Amino acid sequence: MTSPIEKLRELGYELPASTAPVASYVPVTRSGNLVFVSGQISIASGTVITGRLGDNMNVVQGGNAAEVAIVNVLSQIVHLAGVPLEDIKRVLKITVLVASTPDFFEQHLVANGASNLLIGVLGDKGKHARAAFGVAALPLGAAVEIEAIIEV
Repeated sequence: MTSPIEKLRELGYELPASTAPVASYVPVTRSGNLVFVSGQISIASGTVITGRLGDNMNVVQGGNAAEVAIVNVLSQIVHLAGVPLEDIKRVLKITVLVASTPDFFEQHLVANGASNLLIGVLGDKGKHARAAFGVAALPLGAAVEIEAIIEV
């Protein structure tokens, strides 16, 4: 059986080291069997994927940024919460914030990048409730930010 880490690699991603918060909060909290992951932006190899949907990014680029952001969520779960991906019982909910113009209405399609990656890596355990909405701007100019609630 292929492990979640192997599936992540098959999708072209390595689990990065966890990143420190850029403001006054903790990246992960845990209460019982629930792990709450603070918003993780679209940053890979120290470079923020910036842009605004409806302006200088298209849905495919936004979906790729959402994939990167959700990989960062998984990194926080493993590195800071100390939970191997195999021990995730279920992704309960993700919230996807998309930097976009007022006339961009496809945030849900951008969020599919994250949702599809979770299902690809975790199978049925990766299926989740979700909210996706547009915002005027995100920290560091990021294109996408995602927070999550995970059952372990």
